[in-house]
Amino acid sequence: MKILAELAEQAILEAQRRGEFDGLQGQGRPLPDESDPFMPETLRMAYKLLKNAGYVPEEIQAQREIRSLIECLEQETDELRKMRQIQKVQLFLARAKIRHGGLLQEENEAYFRKVVARTTLNRDKSS
Repeated sequence: MKILAELAEQAILEAQRRGEFDGLQGQGRPLPDESDPFMPETLRMAYKLLKNAGYVPEEIQAQREIRSLIECLEQETDELRKMRQIQKVQLFLARAKIRHGGLLQEENEAYFRKVVARTTLNRDKSS
């Protein structure tokens, strides 16, 4: 890992010497404040550290997994695998509702229902 960091640092320094970073948008100005204005000031640093360390809250990770499963469902052509994928998505949606009280799940559920309807419609047409 140390070798990769050193190689990256060398590449950055070389690009800097060549002037590749000159004239970039926002040059010379402070970075934008990305902190949540509704977050209590006492918690901002802790959340920033977690974010920088790559921590992703459970509900966001669940949201990503559900979207990924739905995308896979849209691409699937085998009927048996489609049904299994539909069951997986239903399971993940149910778990997310239980854990997070349905937070941000309504949009996924509505989209999932449309995908399932389209999938079954395509199956009925091909039969």
